[in-house]
Amino acid sequence: MAPSVLGHYESLLISNASTINTVESSIRSLTWFLPGRFKDAELASEALSATLNLLSLYHDTILTRRLKADPKYRPMIPPSAHSRYTHAWADKSSTYKWAARMLEVVKFLQLFFEMAMRRRFKAKQKTIWRGIIGVEMVKAFLRLLILKVTRRPVLSPPIPEREIDPATLADLTPSPSSSVSSLPPKYTPTDSPPPHWKNNKQSTFPPPQGPNPLLAAASLHKPQQPHLFGAGTSPIEDYLLPKALSTLDVKPPLTLVRPLNTFRDWVSEIIYLLRPLIYVIALSRAQKKKTSSPLVVSLFLELVAHYLRRTPPPSFTLERSEYARRDRDLLWYFLRGVVWKDFTQPKIQSFVKATEKVPLINVVGALVHDWMPLIDEYYYYTAT
Repeated sequence: MAPSVLGHYESLLISNASTINTVESSIRSLTWFLPGRFKDAELASEALSATLNLLSLYHDTILTRRLKADPKYRPMIPPSAHSRYTHAWADKSSTYKWAARMLEVVKFLQLFFEMAMRRRFKAKQKTIWRGIIGVEMVKAFLRLLILKVTRRPVLSPPIPEREIDPATLADLTPSPSSSVSSLPPKYTPTDSPPPHWKNNKQSTFPPPQGPNPLLAAASLHKPQQPHLFGAGTSPIEDYLLPKALSTLDVKPPLTLVRPLNTFRDWVSEIIYLLRPLIYVIALSRAQKKKTSSPLVVSLFLELVAHYLRRTPPPSFTLERSEYARRDRDLLWYFLRGVVWKDFTQPKIQSFVKATEKVPLINVVGALVHDWMPLIDEYYYYTAT
């Protein structure tokens, strides 16, 4: 019974992939406006967001399997380096595939889990923080398992992102009935000539003996095109150049990120992967104390990992983009601890108060005002 239901659901997904993708995006956008609208609105918003993320993960699995099963499918644009790398590891190692998926599932559910725990154990802060530490221990274990399998820096996300147009899936493999009905009727000598043959007479115009004089004259006045890689490239070239094949596109997928070779490389990566767990443990021990030591310890570990890590060559763009993402994540410290309480929060409150009577901007200010208490209450709103 269950396999048939799943089969029908997969057929429905592939036939209406574009519509389902639009609905997913619309509902996901709606979740940003729910907090603060009614009681427990943030819990409903996060439950909806987690459900959508899990469904999207399942849909991506179905779509990927559908594309692999169709030999005629050729993507219009080559897949990204991240997609090639993560697909290659998922195909090579089942341990990597399931560890990466479980890591994403935990990240989808972590905020909802914290919200549910804070409602269930309101006065038991130790129990709440033990639950959060347990989640971080699971995430650290899965990241270290991925590191052990790949012996390379752990990318985020460790699974391929959706890069296909769902609207093209329904037409990949037409049904036999549609393909037969689309063929033109077979012609036999006893039939009368088809209508499109009746005007196939010999042309009364002589064949051209040389280039058309009008085209030749136009070519004399045509401006010289600039060099392909020059500053004056045309809009068509600007569109096509990013989609042209490069050395990155022909590299084996597993070589897009270099292995960790030195002891320093390994220490840097392990410190980075364990930093969230150490930060949560420090927070749980400093709940009754107004101290900035957890934030200082976490930021110190981030900087040590940054100092010890290697600098990849320019050709390894995937590894460089991962390190750039990690550097951007340092901005989250403006929403944590004493930095949030004493610096960022007062400035945001001043902005909200100053724009209360400004049209349109006050809508943004009201939305930000509704989200500010959530940053104070929940750890996973600003976790990385």
